[in-house]
Amino acid sequence: MSGHCCSHETVFDGTSTAFRRALIAVIAINAALFLIEMTAGQLAGSKALQADALDFAGDTATYAISLLVIGRPLLWRARAAFLKGLSLAAMGLWVLASTAWQVLVLGVPSAGVMSVVGLLALAANVASVLILMRWRDGDANVRSVWLCSRNDAIGNVAVIGAAALVFATGTAWPDLAVATLMAGLFLSSAVQIVRRSLSEMAEGTSADGAGHRHARTQP
Repeated sequence: MSGHCCSHETVFDGTSTAFRRALIAVIAINAALFLIEMTAGQLAGSKALQADALDFAGDTATYAISLLVIGRPLLWRARAAFLKGLSLAAMGLWVLASTAWQVLVLGVPSAGVMSVVGLLALAANVASVLILMRWRDGDANVRSVWLCSRNDAIGNVAVIGAAALVFATGTAWPDLAVATLMAGLFLSSAVQIVRRSLSEMAEGTSADGAGHRHARTQP
């Protein structure tokens, strides 16, 4: 699911009332779940829950930025997507670092809290994915919204699976393994977003340059 389009094709840029309303809805969902899941992750000592909560925070910021740049020139939208790609990469690196620390501490998370909160987060993410499904293909700005929603849903399924394995084994390793896999997912999505945004920035810069040259030649 690379999402790459020919540069000459017209792709959806987010300029519709329905898409704006969808973004506002998922902003509210993700902000609420970040607070719930981060608190639960701290109480349960679960790195997987905390990693997923961090993804909720990143998504909230991503959706807010996407909302702000709707209707702006391509170069603006591409720059916003580029920054979101970098922030997603930073989250992936943070998860890897915190997971390594957890390995040294060797704490065992609470499987019960992981399961309950994981199910709640999964329900919220499925709702977000369904809301955004019709706009999963678009420019880098719109595409980044879809990728973050997809990451959430995958992450929640993984957290629930980790909870079952933590309960079965009595060790923290399943939780740590899931957190590491989620970090890899963040980094992979970041690469997709950054690559596409760089391509669109180049396209937007060329378009702006052509526009300025045209304006200077006008009498």
